[in-house]
Amino acid sequence: MIDIIKYIILGIIQGISEIFPVSSSGHLTIFANILSVDTSNLTIFLMITNAGSFLALLFFFRKDILSLIVSSWNFVFRRKKLSEDQYLSEKKEFHYVLKLLIAAVPIGIAGLLIKDYLPDNLFFVGTALLVTGVLLSIVFYFRNQKFANEVTWKNAMVIGLFQTLAVFPGISRSGITIVGGLSQKVNLKDALRFSFLCYIIISVPVTLLGVYDALNASESIHIVGYSLAFVFSFIATLVSVKFIYKYVQVKNLIYFAIYCLIIGSVAIGLHFFI
Repeated sequence: MIDIIKYIILGIIQGISEIFPVSSSGHLTIFANILSVDTSNLTIFLMITNAGSFLALLFFFRKDILSLIVSSWNFVFRRKKLSEDQYLSEKKEFHYVLKLLIAAVPIGIAGLLIKDYLPDNLFFVGTALLVTGVLLSIVFYFRNQKFANEVTWKNAMVIGLFQTLAVFPGISRSGITIVGGLSQKVNLKDALRFSFLCYIIISVPVTLLGVYDALNASESIHIVGYSLAFVFSFIATLVSVKFIYKYVQVKNLIYFAIYCLIIGSVAIGLHFFI
């Protein structure tokens, strides 16, 4: 029973920290150590709980995703039947999809190349969280600049390059995307939308790989624990994304920066005492 509660806690932590710019992989590494959870299958656990976050975001952005799919289909296959206004509108949506793909490619390649060589000890995770905190602090410092409402091709490429840093445990993917977006003067809400839709694209192969690895794991996994972690990750992600869209502003990023600096320091301290 205690083990099940631990997995539920980790699922909730995944859901919250995936949305807020504080690194879900970093937090799961830290709390897996604090709760003394078996980390031999941590990679599989991360993929399973990420699947919960993926499905929650898929549900939250279902209208946006459907609109992008329909618009892209119309632009590619029905463009001759569109009016001039419809053509321009569908073209804009189709280009947005291409920008998402452009931003998703770098982290996908980086993940495949170095995922088996990434350290996941508390010292490394803590250091990466400190980096996340510093980057968020820099963005907060430049919070009064003017922001644009549209993601350009250049913005997509820069955000994609920033996202490659998120393969390192402790570097927040949503945080680094926000940093990349705001560095390109993309406003916070548009940077968040772009970040989460990009996450959905990245999560499709990651989720499939997680299911495959879970089915072929050489060691036994806690099926009930993993399943409950998945469910609670879904719920926590859905609640968190609704909250961040309603309340979070650029001026509030300083609180996440301070938190990352604190939890990063704690992780480094735990490295020497656990």
